[in-house]
Amino acid sequence: TISPFAMLAVLTLSCGWSPPTARNSARRSMRRVSMAFVTQFEQMSVDTGRTVSMVDITARVAAVVEKSGCVEGTVTVLAKHSTVGVMLNEFEERFVSDARQWLQRIAPPSYPWLHNDVDFRAGPPGYEGGDEAWRAMRMQEPPNAHSHIIQFVVGTSESIPIHEGTMTIGTFQNIIVVDADGPASNLGSPKSRTICVQVQGCNGES
Repeated sequence: TISPFAMLAVLTLSCGWSPPTARNSARRSMRRVSMAFVTQFEQMSVDTGRTVSMVDITARVAAVVEKSGCVEGTVTVLAKHSTVGVMLNEFEERFVSDARQWLQRIAPPSYPWLHNDVDFRAGPPGYEGGDEAWRAMRMQEPPNAHSHIIQFVVGTSESIPIHEGTMTIGTFQNIIVVDADGPASNLGSPKSRTICVQVQGCNGES
């Protein structure tokens, strides 16, 4: 819960609002501008592909920004998975292929990652059945240490300034979800990933 003092600071710094006691007589003659603090939070499901895949969600994020009514502020895009990243880059077919290949070269699945040694790992505290039950569950899943490393390189989130109601990204910048833990070959089905979008800022003049 945000405190009244914190909210006052947000409105003062972000929206140009100030309490009546701070306005002097000279400012009373100026046209009053009122900008209200706005926030919009949404979670979206993004269907990804196999091995390392990339999905452009720029249009979907832009729709959330428009829906929020935010004119000046920031939109943050966060992946809720430790093997899924978010980045800003060009979404061009040949570049996407280059990026996928490069990420798999720097973090090859075949490398002897310690994270993949399930027999030597303990389960989370309180897991039903204890460590043995947890290990048995993990043994049914493919090794994915390389997927965590790729996410570490890509990053978990991006924050983008909003100006005059529009995200200030470049002409060749797209918001891209990078799933580094898709099923290999024909084993299993592609996944649906959860992405959080949070808009915060001020609306227009009234």
